[in-house]
Amino acid sequence: MTTRPYPCPGAAELTCVRSGAFSMPAQAMGLKERTARATAEADIEANIEEAYGGETYGSITSREEVAAKAVTVAGQRGHLVRWKVETASGVDGYVQSLAFPSPASPRLMVLVRFGLDDHPKAPRPTVLDQIPRAIQKAELGTGPGREV
Repeated sequence: MTTRPYPCPGAAELTCVRSGAFSMPAQAMGLKERTARATAEADIEANIEEAYGGETYGSITSREEVAAKAVTVAGQRGHLVRWKVETASGVDGYVQSLAFPSPASPRLMVLVRFGLDDHPKAPRPTVLDQIPRAIQKAELGTGPGREV
């Protein structure tokens, strides 16, 4: 999920989006933690830096944890950590790391990273609670490519 791009406030030659969500195996990010909580907590700092650090928004001027809680995702016990960040450019946002065991392979930890500008053109932060509830287990052998 991403929204329409706009010039990054800290570097207009770069492109930013008001919101985005990306999933991957936690191991692909170098995370080896065995629990959802430990995985989400280990990822949040890197997620903050990738979402709002560097040139894109200027420097991060403050950060504050606003949520850390257990959640159920696709029938699995997961955990999310959410931080509010403020940047030198004045574009503030929310960053969330969500981790849960894969329903298909419980030893594989799934990581979902969220970034959401605190801006009228971005979805409201409540969407960060709605998306984990909407994630469902994929059924193998269905959908495009099943005969490949």
